[in-house]
Amino acid sequence: MQNTKHLLFSLTFVGLLALAGCSFPGVYKIDIQQGNVVTQDMIDQLKPGMTRRQVRFIMGNPLLVDTFHANRWDYLYSIQPGGGERQQERMSVFFNDNDQLASLSGDFMPGVSKDQSILGAPSTAPAAAPVDNAVQPAKDAPVKPGSTLDQIQRSVDDVKVVPVPTPAPIEANPQ
Repeated sequence: MQNTKHLLFSLTFVGLLALAGCSFPGVYKIDIQQGNVVTQDMIDQLKPGMTRRQVRFIMGNPLLVDTFHANRWDYLYSIQPGGGERQQERMSVFFNDNDQLASLSGDFMPGVSKDQSILGAPSTAPAAAPVDNAVQPAKDAPVKPGSTLDQIQRSVDDVKVVPVPTPAPIEANPQ
């Protein structure tokens, strides 16, 4: 009887240790997402010469703005499916001295979806420049009067610059 209790206790203890080392099946593990979601449609909307404001409207606020490189915005996105391998995507947007979009670099290319680039399927969009090269300027069709784009452009063009008033210098020796 004593040996049976000792054997039963030993088997129970070994079984509990074995289960403690494993994750319990059926436990839900959440997906962890961080950063800016960047899609191919967003990249396809970017055109050379766009202002920072227009790029921010399409892409959202950048995750990283480097104080030493003010003309560069970085968009990072990572996802780790519950218990799976972490995947990360990166996109950098560069502006010229006139605060206009100059080039792109990262995991996306204009006009080429990620699936097409992996599978090598023919693209319906024109061939894009390789990553880290400047985006070539495209000739845009004229904007239709009354369209949303026309209204946005008019509101930007109608902004009036108001100079900041500067106070008169204070005299050190009033007489």
